[in-house]
Amino acid sequence: MIGHNRGPQEGQGWHLHCWKRARADLLPTLPLEVVRLRVARAQALRLDYRTYASVRAATGHDVVAFLFSSNALRVSSGRIAPLRALHLTAVQAGRIGLAQGLAVAVLAENPELTSAHPAPAPFAPWGAARAAIRAALPGISGDRVILVGAAPWEKDWLSAGGLAAFLPEERYFPA
Repeated sequence: MIGHNRGPQEGQGWHLHCWKRARADLLPTLPLEVVRLRVARAQALRLDYRTYASVRAATGHDVVAFLFSSNALRVSSGRIAPLRALHLTAVQAGRIGLAQGLAVAVLAENPELTSAHPAPAPFAPWGAARAAIRAALPGISGDRVILVGAAPWEKDWLSAGGLAAFLPEERYFPA
């Protein structure tokens, strides 16, 4: 049908060739040195290259900070889980913690984070969630920030804050 965007229909060799050619023309061919720099940047952010490249392609910007929910950090007795704290110390970007209530002050005492701020309440209205996320990112564009979360409602913060991506805790932190 006219205007469909589902790719080539099965068994149509010429259409398949045209589709593959058009897709290849859309994707830029990066010089090897640029790829090496981006691989190094992904490692500095403690991200796999595929995730880093997809965020960069989607936003057109580099990642400058991470937002971590206290759930994703597995904060216990005021301290970040030891393996996660070790992982955070190697991240070469802003590391911002989000917590509820009095836990914000406790989270701020962890040297692995650059700052800590109040998190939106679970299932908070969109405007309230947006205000909380934006308050945690003064002067930083949301599309340069990745949110790492654990609770189901934290994924809603992605659109509210205009953030670049959401990563579940198990995908970002080592097991």
